[in-house]
Amino acid sequence: MERRSVLKSAMAMAAVAAVGIPASTAFAQEKKYSIALIPGLTTDAFYITMRKGAQAAADALGVELVFQGGPEFNPVVQVPVLDAIIARKPSAILIAPTDTTQLVQPLRKANDAGIPVITVDTFIGTGKYQTGAGDADFPLSYIASDNVLGGRMAARALANAMGGEGKVYVSNVKPGISTTDQREEGFKAEMKEAFPKVAVLETQFNENDANKAASQLQAVFARNSDLKGVFGANLFSALGAGNGVQQAGQTGNIKVVAFDAPGSIVDNIKSGLVDVAIAQHPAEIGYYGVVSAFAHLTGQSIPVSIGTGFTVIDKTNVADPNVAKYIYSE
Repeated sequence: MERRSVLKSAMAMAAVAAVGIPASTAFAQEKKYSIALIPGLTTDAFYITMRKGAQAAADALGVELVFQGGPEFNPVVQVPVLDAIIARKPSAILIAPTDTTQLVQPLRKANDAGIPVITVDTFIGTGKYQTGAGDADFPLSYIASDNVLGGRMAARALANAMGGEGKVYVSNVKPGISTTDQREEGFKAEMKEAFPKVAVLETQFNENDANKAASQLQAVFARNSDLKGVFGANLFSALGAGNGVQQAGQTGNIKVVAFDAPGSIVDNIKSGLVDVAIAQHPAEIGYYGVVSAFAHLTGQSIPVSIGTGFTVIDKTNVADPNVAKYIYSE
């Protein structure tokens, strides 16, 4: 379910104020703008929730939202979608790039065509924009969770769940995805700095295949019978790892921390298969993406980076309405 409060029109006033849009400009503008949102993939609950937040902002600001993406998180799939969007000449593009390097030149085409670009959730290059350095600094802003911090939060949650010692590993997608790279980075850094009795084993890359992630969990456990925990750096990694724990007959013995919180993860928390979920706030990302694009289009300056928060969900609070509102839409 989406974050209900983000759908209230009052949030529009707060949002436009946060990026410096005069209310008279925001609600009395004559020109009809179109803002395209290109997600990492269209079927993921995270991006479905992001779309709802973006639509709420579009409705409040009187702009058209165009939502178009591919069925899988893959630059080969995403680039033709981007090219089709560029051909439609929207007023601005919001995009979750599926690769830090392979989307640079395709997005430069949009920039060269005079279409402002804002990245949401993921980034290109280093994610440091408007610096005048490098070939990937042209987007106006990057709006996302602090994924390094999220990885650190996951490490703390996992270490605490397993008593501060033992063997763990990261179940990740593949190298080169900005968000999951940063989550792994933060996780490893926190374990090294704060939990010296936790040994982090080699990362397992599953190519976004939950079945492969489940098989990898069982293989790691076969080599390390004292395995105590696993961090799933994205939805499919976490689901697969949780299923692998169950198939190995180790539910409750191997702790699982998941990044992201669709309904399926929450069900696993209730059943004990997953111990903790780190929920991002994708509705906020979509909402502030549209608001920021609108601000730029109406002559306002916007921050080059906007961070959104996290909510830690476990069995003790999963039924709390103030926490449950951060569960992603299915």
